[in-house]
Amino acid sequence: MRKLFALLLVAAMIFTLVACSDEKKPEEGGLIKVGVINNPPSESGYREANVNDFIKVFTKENGYDAKFYYSIKNDEQLSTARQYITDGVDYLLISAAETTGWDAVLKDAKDAGVKVFLFDRMINCDKSLFEAAVVSNMANEGDTAVKWLLDQKLPEYNVIHIQGAMGSDAQIGRTGALDAQFAAGTMKKVVQQTATWDEAEAKKIVESVINSGEKFNVIYAENDGMAKGAVAALDEAGITHGVGKDVVVMGFDCNKWALRELLAGNWNYDGQCSPFQAQVISDMIKNLEAGKKIEGLNDAKQIISVEKGFDAATLTQADIDTYGLGE
Repeated sequence: MRKLFALLLVAAMIFTLVACSDEKKPEEGGLIKVGVINNPPSESGYREANVNDFIKVFTKENGYDAKFYYSIKNDEQLSTARQYITDGVDYLLISAAETTGWDAVLKDAKDAGVKVFLFDRMINCDKSLFEAAVVSNMANEGDTAVKWLLDQKLPEYNVIHIQGAMGSDAQIGRTGALDAQFAAGTMKKVVQQTATWDEAEAKKIVESVINSGEKFNVIYAENDGMAKGAVAALDEAGITHGVGKDVVVMGFDCNKWALRELLAGNWNYDGQCSPFQAQVISDMIKNLEAGKKIEGLNDAKQIISVEKGFDAATLTQADIDTYGLGE
């Protein structure tokens, strides 16, 4: 009887080990479930590179069952985040359309055991609600651009300021330093208006100023696409722009086509914004899955991408090859 019991016990243990082994196979659900919430790739060349970076990294071959959702509307992103939590994802990766409104959803994620990573943009929330953030220092991007502009020692600064999507971390950061100059009276705000990252809307804003007859000599556009739209309006009106010309043109993101405009002297400045955050987040997830701690975070639980600004006077083809996005 004892021998029979022992045989049954051994058989049960073998069955359990086999079952556990099967559970870890990817085809049986062993993949890490990830929900990625981002802005749409059509937003800009930067965003297209950012979207493609996450699609490239978060694959089944790399151990992930990833779902991707894109919207520029905060309420739609929030609704999708709730659905991902209900679906039982292990991780939420978020590039928020707006910095506010996320507290309740992030608390729900924490209660459900879903770990959250932020990328590209910060959210105004308690840092206990996310594991880490891999982001650009948007305020530093704005500070760097405005310092460059002041260093040009223009006799006067009459600025058309074309903003990105209002309330986004990129818009807030790139706006702040310029607002400080407007408040101090060192620069004049000819117009400050959002084009929501859209080239055609930016063109309309500049056309409106041209038609009004108001004087301007700087266009500060918060991404390359909007700068391109602004330049199209200048070209149609016969207004010169770029190095040594009537209007200083500034953009952000460092698309290769935009940097070529700098190299040709048609634009003056482009601020770098790195879209490559996916592998950094994947490495942190794999560490957590292995029971390790995340290393290298600052006090705000951030890893900050290293970025700089490019001046048409010093830009080289090597810079374009190294730092430019797209083709």
